[in-house]
Amino acid sequence: MSKKPIPFGWPYMTGKELYYIAEAHFNGTLSGDGPFTKKCHVWLQERVGCSKALLTHSCTAALEMAAILLDIKPGDEIIMPSFTFVSTANAFVLRGGVPVFVDIREDTLNLNEQLIESAITPRTRAIVPVHYAGVACEMDEIMAIAKRHGLKVVEDAAQGVMASYKGHALGSIGDLGAYSFHQTKNLISGEGGALLVNDPAMAMRAEIIREKGTDRSRFYRNEVDKYTWQEPGSSFLPGELIAAFLWAQLEEAEWITHQRLIAWQRYHDLVKPLEARGILRRPIVPEGCQHNAHMYYVLLEPTSDRHAVLDELNRSDVNAVFHYVPL
Repeated sequence: MSKKPIPFGWPYMTGKELYYIAEAHFNGTLSGDGPFTKKCHVWLQERVGCSKALLTHSCTAALEMAAILLDIKPGDEIIMPSFTFVSTANAFVLRGGVPVFVDIREDTLNLNEQLIESAITPRTRAIVPVHYAGVACEMDEIMAIAKRHGLKVVEDAAQGVMASYKGHALGSIGDLGAYSFHQTKNLISGEGGALLVNDPAMAMRAEIIREKGTDRSRFYRNEVDKYTWQEPGSSFLPGELIAAFLWAQLEEAEWITHQRLIAWQRYHDLVKPLEARGILRRPIVPEGCQHNAHMYYVLLEPTSDRHAVLDELNRSDVNAVFHYVPL
């Protein structure tokens, strides 16, 4: 009997996705901000504890909204880790911002908070911590630095849904947060994301920017008699079918996370002997950080042949890859 291959990532379906998509179809609401979108917004706001949650068509879009909300201008500097996905930088570069890359910690591979202040200049506008593998950055120190220097904090929590730092959901600590619901994430909608607005003063502008720069959302709440162009924005909201798919995932978020944590711990236990022999290093999760088992990674010694290890794993039907290259 052949072994069943272990894929690198396989989208988990709860079984209700098609049912909710069909419901949205028969309701006749296919564009954004329909009933399922509103359910997702309420769930996120209650689960995360943010002032406002807004679904977007990707986490990249949520980060782009954050850059617009912060009024990033050409030459403004944005501090971020050197080890991150391109979207972290692109969102600000598109506004003319200049990414200032700071090295990462050896333990968590997150932004090294001890190196942030030396990177701050008169042009610095914001800090963007990235919660790698769903393990939190040291947010207390990062927020303290931001407060001392009058900077905004945008949490790139693309990998951090259902993870927390000292009891606070990732994405809820900075001024703004961004989630991803891409197929490779824990909770999915194919493509998709969300902007978390933690500063109530930014909530109304966030709605406007998301709706092509108009106050359309206020119009539908009967707060204005017509909606008009207020400021530059874009079309950042996803269609209702995406929200319907996501709602099926959010309903099972606790169970999905629990199952992933069980699998993560099994890997952790299995490779412990290899760490004891100095062959690799396992992930480190600091005290106070509740991760979400987004991924299980190992670090090899510099002298190790990474490709040989990957080839051997794949020959054993364990699909393994290396992660993104530092920017």
